[in-house]
Formats: sequence, structure tokens, C-alpha cells
Amino acid sequence: MTIDVQTTLDELFRQELALCGVEEGDTVAVVTQGRKRLRYADGFRAAAESLGASAFHVDLAPSNAPNDGGELGVRAADTGLTDFGPVLVGSFQQCDLVVDLIFLLWSAEQAQIKSAGTKMLSCVEPPATLRRLFAFPGLKESVLAARELLENAAVIRMTDEAGTDVTYEIGQYRRHHQYGVADEPGRWDHFASAMVGTVGNDGGVNGTVVLKPGDILFPYARYIADPVHLTIRDGRVERVEGGLDAALIREYLESFDDERGYAISHIGWGMHPGARWDALGTGDWQARDAGTAGIGMDSRAYRGRAMFSTGPNVEFGGDNDTACHLDIPMHGCSVYLDEEPVIDRDRLLPEELKVAPDRGAVAV
Repeated sequence: MTIDVQTTLDELFRQELALCGVEEGDTVAVVTQGRKRLRYADGFRAAAESLGASAFHVDLAPSNAPNDGGELGVRAADTGLTDFGPVLVGSFQQCDLVVDLIFLLWSAEQAQIKSAGTKMLSCVEPPATLRRLFAFPGLKESVLAARELLENAAVIRMTDEAGTDVTYEIGQYRRHHQYGVADEPGRWDHFASAMVGTVGNDGGVNGTVVLKPGDILFPYARYIADPVHLTIRDGRVERVEGGLDAALIREYLESFDDERGYAISHIGWGMHPGARWDALGTGDWQARDAGTAGIGMDSRAYRGRAMFSTGPNVEFGGDNDTACHLDIPMHGCSVYLDEEPVIDRDRLLPEELKVAPDRGAVAV
């Protein structure tokens, strides 16, 4: 399968749904909010019908929440999904696939939908990102191989030349992987994505993380300009030291008035060789032709680069559902599993993780 810059959105969505296993006789629901991403909704519905499935579109009321499908996703209570839960959740549970164009995460409703075996596919990225990070043959297998390495490890250690040296004891919470396709009953995935990760045990993360120029700070969506020193003890951020970027992080954490926001969340790394670190700087992640911004998946999916995160852990089986969430993709890091090197300064070491697309399969 080849995806390039000339691939139309309709064909892109059709190929994505085919990878998700949509076939004749299936039922597909497409969910939007406040009449956003209607072009995507029309495209997914038409794609499903072209594959012989029945499809319907639900547009929920606009949200008054400041985070409207952005960095963390929209909570169910901010979309009307909670208000209409018994009706909508019950309807979605009877579908084979729900295409989420809002970016619903961290909600009991999403868990209920998946528990019935319904597949869920989130899609909020702009067309250029969808084409670039499309799931080429072999990507899934490489992601699953990375997940297996995580499954067999008890300790993750991350270091870099700037002074980062942090250790995560793992095993209490499940491992997580994304390869951009919801192709199994009850599976959620994000089109487009490729990454693996997990969360440290309660109280089991200790050390120092030094954010350096060129690392990326979400939700501010900016490159770090000067070093930030984070002191981590017993699974939480104790000190944030540095200049402007440190001040932004402190202000962000304090603004939620929620101590759970200081918890260390997931650690992992990207797996897609087509991702671009400069996409944030070029504005390529902003959906000029889709009507709304994505969440900047290029940096999160960038192959061999680590992700440091704070805040919620419910997607990994925990109970911390705080809305205070920092995602910080980092460059130049080395990652060890039980002291065995897996990444050496952004370079994946295990051969089974190094799958590459055929020439022309990823638009750059």
C-alpha cells in the first residue's frame, strides 16, 4: 500500500478503514462536536459505505471547555456524551467501529464502548500528517516487537548528555502501543500514530530529567529554549528549575490546583520513520485545510525519540484522571530496559524495531 501527497482524503480514509477491517455488513459510527471536522466526517462515512458498511454521523453539542479536542482530548462530560450516555454509549456498543473526530480520551464512556468489543479510531490530525504517518506494511509488527520488549522489562532508565538520569520501576500498569489502526475488537488507536509506552509503578520513579533546547513542550506547543531541571522523587515532580520554560511549566502545574498533576505519567518512545521533528516549527501540524489543529503527532511518533509525561494514567489502568497533563518529546536520549540499551541517542538498536517503508510509501 502506497500513500503519497496526491492521495485524496476520501481514498486515504477508505484505505484506513480497510486496515481497520471494515467490511460489508459492518456498522460504523462517526462522532464530531460543534460541527468541527465535518469534511472528515463526510469522508469517513463515504469510505465506510464504499466498503459495504452502514454508517451514521453524530454531532455533539459544542463544548465550553477551553481544551476543545486539543492536547489531552475532550472529556465526555464536555461533549454531551455523559448527558446522553445511556443512549449513545448503548448505540456505539452495537457498532463495529466508532470513528472519533473529537479526541475523546480518559473517560469511563470510552472504556464502556470498548468493553463491548467495539473498535475505536481517533482522527484529529491534518491531512499532511495523516499521509506522512500512515501505517505502512511492517509498522504494526515493529511496534508489537517494541511492546514485547516493554512487557519483559521491570525497569526503564532514560539518560542523556544534558544530565537526564531517571529510573522507572514498571509492571504495575499495562503497556500501551499505537500503530495507527484499530483492527482488533475493543481496540482504540489514533490515526496517525506509532509509539509504545507505559507508566511507572506508584512511587517508583526517581531521578532527574533535564529538558534541553530542541525538546518539545506540550500543551504550549513550543520548542524548549533553555534548560529545565526537573527533580523527581517517589513518582512525582518535586522541583522545576530554570528560566522561561521552567516558569511556564510551574505556572501550568499550579493552575490546576490538583496535586495529581505533579505525578509522573508515561514513558516511551516513537516508532515511525516518516515523522518530522520540524513539523511543529513549520506549522505542518496545524490543520489549515481541515479546519482545526491536531495535537502534533510527528514529535510523539518520531522514531527513537523518547517521551516524558506527567499527569493522568487511566489509559494505562490507573485511577489518576487529572486534566493536568504535560507531554514532552525529547531528543538525544538513550533508553535502557533492565540496563540493556534499546535506544542510543535516538537510534533504535534492536533490528526488529527498524522496519522502513518501501520507497514512496511515506510522504515527506
